[in-house]
Amino acid sequence: MISIVFFGTPDIGLKSLEHFYNSDKFDVLAVVTQPDKPSGRGHKLTPSPIKQFAVEHGIKVFQPKSIRKEPEVIEALRALKPDFFVTFAFGQILSQEVLDIPKYETINLHVSLLPKYRGANPIQRAIMNGDKETGICTMITELGLDCGDICLKYPIEISKDMNCIELFEICAEKSPELLEKTLEGLKEGTIKPVCQCEDGVCFADKLKKEECKIDWNNSAEEIHNLVRGVYKCPGAFFEFQGKIIKVMRTEPLDEDAEGKAGDFVRVSKSGIDVKTGKGLLRLITVKPEGKGEMPARDWANGIKY
Repeated sequence: MISIVFFGTPDIGLKSLEHFYNSDKFDVLAVVTQPDKPSGRGHKLTPSPIKQFAVEHGIKVFQPKSIRKEPEVIEALRALKPDFFVTFAFGQILSQEVLDIPKYETINLHVSLLPKYRGANPIQRAIMNGDKETGICTMITELGLDCGDICLKYPIEISKDMNCIELFEICAEKSPELLEKTLEGLKEGTIKPVCQCEDGVCFADKLKKEECKIDWNNSAEEIHNLVRGVYKCPGAFFEFQGKIIKVMRTEPLDEDAEGKAGDFVRVSKSGIDVKTGKGLLRLITVKPEGKGEMPARDWANGIKY
């Protein structure tokens, strides 16, 4: 049996933790996750999805504010004598002292095909850039940013209308098997990690709110990619009559029209067709400020031009 400590915080790692917990091949010694954070209108402290699972299943939980600065947590992890640390969207940088604790390695699951999209938001960036393919990979964790040797890769196709939530779900679904193969292969010596090629290195910097504001001078295709790339995370938007209008679903049209970028060309039962820097973009569903998600035509019918 392979003993592990699982480091993770958001939903995307939950299927992997659940897989390890339910497998007779692995022993989950503990979970390390971010501290509880305020959530909702009441700002009630809320545990991460990873912590919730661990508590419900009697797994030891550590919640350091900064694991590099908390020697008592480091010593407690060292006392567990794990074979591996497994990190998946944990949210903190590990020190070399922490990386050296496991008997074998610290393995990270990254949601891109490294060396492309090192960093915080690889799923969103891949869709925003109009990529047709991304994937997941396992790597040996080093001190640099996602620069460790690659163990295994699994490519994932990005369809033309796939949004980031859908891609998150696919990555989450495919990750447990890749992690299991990686840990078994490393322990048995059947996997030889490969150094990342420096050609094609690019970074997926953390998203900023201003990046999500729609620039109608961009092409319909570029705006469509933005909308699906940041879908609900945090969402593409434009301003109309002093209100924020989030755009949830769009369709680039194979046509153009007279006018300036940002003009509403027509409203039909299918949506609102907007002039862009190149082509028309149909807004299908929107979420006006202070309201729920609705068909774009319903929103258009209720506004005064």
